[in-house]
Amino acid sequence: MISLCIDIGNTHTKVAVFSDSEITDFRILEGNNYDQIINLLAVKQVEVAILSSVSIVPENLVSILKSNLKWFGILDHSMPIPIENLYETKETLGKDRLAAVIGANYLYSKYDVLVIDAGTAITYDVINMKGQYLGGNISPGIIMRFNALHSFTSRLPQLEMSLNFPLFGKNTREAITSGVQQGILLEVDGTINLFRQSFPDLKVLFTGGDAKFFDNKLKNAIFVVSNLVMIGLNRILLYNVKKTN
Repeated sequence: MISLCIDIGNTHTKVAVFSDSEITDFRILEGNNYDQIINLLAVKQVEVAILSSVSIVPENLVSILKSNLKWFGILDHSMPIPIENLYETKETLGKDRLAAVIGANYLYSKYDVLVIDAGTAITYDVINMKGQYLGGNISPGIIMRFNALHSFTSRLPQLEMSLNFPLFGKNTREAITSGVQQGILLEVDGTINLFRQSFPDLKVLFTGGDAKFFDNKLKNAIFVVSNLVMIGLNRILLYNVKKTN
């Protein structure tokens, strides 16, 4: 089965085409350029699709998807999913967080898994080996921390993430860079250690735009899965298609 997963974020739209469970095409679109999505329907012979959006869902795109596919769904808190969601406020749970833990459970179904999504915010989410999503934490991301130091002070400069930074700074720029980045590494390592007290055999999966920053910088062993949200969206899609057949 050829399926299409669409993830509309604040600045980018991510699109993935799957042949059953294998990604055959992945694209990041700028802004509201949906023409590529429409072209993919014919070129890739897409049969089914799912759409997740953090903003208003584009009605013209939805209309085209509904009229050209065997099955199409928009992810919300009421859509059936292949795990048990124990989050108390399901309607406020980020769709990317939900999709990521579903993808994690598919990849590592025999383990308790901590999913760390490093983007604008850093989210920590736990799904156990029983397929139960237990909940998680939300913390400011790397760029947000740099922005906060600049915005909430009168003299500190606006800086960006750097892959090379010292243990401590010998000037203000180094002090900010090291303080933000060493601090976030300590937070992530500490959070992993804290969760491992309750889940000793925990698998740790990283995803999100800043995931590669953490690779080889943490004391804990991690696995970077860049398309984890897309994998989860595809599992939700296939689960719903199977229920309707």
